[in-house]
Amino acid sequence: MNEIFERVSIRKYQDRPVEPEKIEALLRAAMAAPSAGNQQPWEFYVVTAPEMIRALSQVHRYAGCAADAPVVLVPCYRTEGIWLPEYAPVDLAIATENLLLSIVSEGLGGVWLGIYPQQDRVAAVDKLLHLPETLHAFALVPLGYPAESRKQQDRFDPSRIHTI
Repeated sequence: MNEIFERVSIRKYQDRPVEPEKIEALLRAAMAAPSAGNQQPWEFYVVTAPEMIRALSQVHRYAGCAADAPVVLVPCYRTEGIWLPEYAPVDLAIATENLLLSIVSEGLGGVWLGIYPQQDRVAAVDKLLHLPETLHAFALVPLGYPAESRKQQDRFDPSRIHTI
């Protein structure tokens, strides 16, 4: 459970590649997420090509930190072959959280850059990655070995707990 309390958004990375076995471990963790009706609507793009990473970093004004990441993972959701399409974004959010926690576990740093539900962002990433029309970008997750560190703030607020 330590990863839950250690995870922070990391936007600066060392100039160091991420080992393929670590990337596979991250994707295994993401795909271990629960999903509505076990539909598992996810697919993941692993982007390591610097020119594509730079292009993704310009998708919206908050994505600039991705430009220097050695890896950008792009969780995507299918719109065909699933029986509960309205839950696909929820399923992807859970998988992305698993991904973020596993990034910490692997000694890496990363950040969730929102794409969905902003349709202009979704369309821009779909176009850059040449996604088929039945697959759509959900988020960008730049990651790498951290070149910055900080402590997570304590977000526990007892006033938000209601017992009935």
